[in-house]
Amino acid sequence: MSEVEGKIAEQPNSNAPPTGKWTTGLYDCFDDKGNCCYTWCSPTEAFGSNAEIIDQGRTSATRARLTYFGLSLFGLHCLYSYKFRIKLRSLYNLPEEPCSDCCVHNCCILCAICQEYRELKNRGLDPLIGIYNYSVNNLRTQICFL
Repeated sequence: MSEVEGKIAEQPNSNAPPTGKWTTGLYDCFDDKGNCCYTWCSPTEAFGSNAEIIDQGRTSATRARLTYFGLSLFGLHCLYSYKFRIKLRSLYNLPEEPCSDCCVHNCCILCAICQEYRELKNRGLDPLIGIYNYSVNNLRTQICFL
């Protein structure tokens, strides 16, 4: 049984994070110092890893990174990245807080990328592993069950 299938079989789990509530705050970056440093040093890499998982493999990490980087040259990267926050919130029925997704990504993009990584990690998905270590169909099923 694969890791993803095992997580699906365990659902519903009383230890599973509840839908409808963030498991980590926007400014809790130092809860995962490794990811905080990774995001601060290479936000393009961190964003691409998150985007690939959030978009369930429809957008590759490389494509997300190149788009993010290209737009960042003109200061427009938040107009691309906030859409993945919307998708993440939609997947887990998370509230739009502390303000709109566009505002969060415009004002606190590094904190937002860190929070989105921690949220995925807390729900059993590690963006650093990459989509190809999960079966895409099983990943979609896992996200639906969470």
